[in-house]
Amino acid sequence: MSQKFRIALVTGATAGFGHAIALRLVHEGYRVIATGRRQERLEALAGQVEAGRILPLRLDMTDLPALRALPHSLPQEWQAVDVLVNNAGLALGLEKAWQTNPQDWETMIATNVTGLVEITRALLPGMVARNSGHVVSLGSTAGTYPYPGANVYGATKAFVDQFMRNLRSDLLGRQVRATTIAPGLCGGSEFSQVRLGDQGKADAVYAGTAPLLPQDIAETVAWVLGQPAHVNINHVEMMPTCQASAGLAVDRSMLGS
Repeated sequence: MSQKFRIALVTGATAGFGHAIALRLVHEGYRVIATGRRQERLEALAGQVEAGRILPLRLDMTDLPALRALPHSLPQEWQAVDVLVNNAGLALGLEKAWQTNPQDWETMIATNVTGLVEITRALLPGMVARNSGHVVSLGSTAGTYPYPGANVYGATKAFVDQFMRNLRSDLLGRQVRATTIAPGLCGGSEFSQVRLGDQGKADAVYAGTAPLLPQDIAETVAWVLGQPAHVNINHVEMMPTCQASAGLAVDRSMLGS
């Protein structure tokens, strides 16, 4: 296999953002390790491009031994990962904090926080040793702007943003870049269906809107990676034009009490 291609690893590539990012990076000239839990979807993704350009790899982001063993468990010709796109993540439920299922909180933390830092820790030493690489993590505007029911999901995305900022600080003086991309309202993925557990409710989230789409996120990832080697894009916050921050909420029920 030709060694002219750079290697990118994209987590959560079975649908939505990760699927679009993997295809876009192949278009940009990368070989892509596409990971996720649904092997059949990864195989289908690999079948959309030239043979050998996508390596489908079943990987559960909550399987810590697998994440820690990743650098040496990859085929030798795929081990020098140049780009890590931390896309895998999820939200579960919109209940208020005292009503939520604690297992949902644990799952979000295990995937959005623990899995992300573990795979980053696994692949980062190779990038530092080669003095070349880029870590891109998908955050969310929920990490900046709170809303009812976001509780732990928003907190995990705030963690991602701060972790990446500190990572950039650690990497000062090395040619390894670190970027957070924080989208707002996004359609065209399984995000709301997974969160709400109902396709009808998921569709209602986007009724009357023109949300961001996975292709918009993939375009942004490609732009970030395509900057000159001396340019680090620290943070990208993006929303569709139908969305803006809502400002502070005020409870007026206490008037006259």
